[in-house]
Amino acid sequence: MPAPRILAFAGSARRESFNRKFLSIAVGEARAGGAEVTAVNLGEDPFPLYEGDLEDKQGIPDPVLKLVTLIQGHQALLIASPEYNSLITPLLKNTLDWCSRAEPNPFIGKVAAVITASPGAFGGVKSGLAARQVLSRLGCLVIATECTLPRAHEAFDETGGLKNDHAFKTVHSVVAELIRTTLKLNA
Repeated sequence: MPAPRILAFAGSARRESFNRKFLSIAVGEARAGGAEVTAVNLGEDPFPLYEGDLEDKQGIPDPVLKLVTLIQGHQALLIASPEYNSLITPLLKNTLDWCSRAEPNPFIGKVAAVITASPGAFGGVKSGLAARQVLSRLGCLVIATECTLPRAHEAFDETGGLKNDHAFKTVHSVVAELIRTTLKLNA
């Protein structure tokens, strides 16, 4: 059976983003689990703010079309969702909104997993819930296993690894479930 293809990105463009660090660990686990993973930095080729008149006038921007092509070429999504005011970031929402405008909708039938990291005590759980809701609405099958990293500002060691073994086991279980579900649905 071929390795599942997973597209990974974080809803933050910050260089020192906790969610990008957390995603890096999840990507490593996915690769160790036999998946082919393409990691994308959403800050490298930014999209304009979605607005219907802009789309009508200029069509879907080239950076969006490149990401849509990547989504179409992968069976699953692994998304790290930072929390801004108890919701997903504007960057993540704008990315999902623009990509959903493509025909056909590239999200339909994709398996998705959401992980979150936050300096707060709840680890971004509200953002994770909101991201899961949007992805489900777009047509993804979002796995039920949750993964949050509370107190993210204290969670990483000097090499970027996780200090807490429980946190590592949680991210491992989410990635394992994403791989398992993707393989089952694409058998």
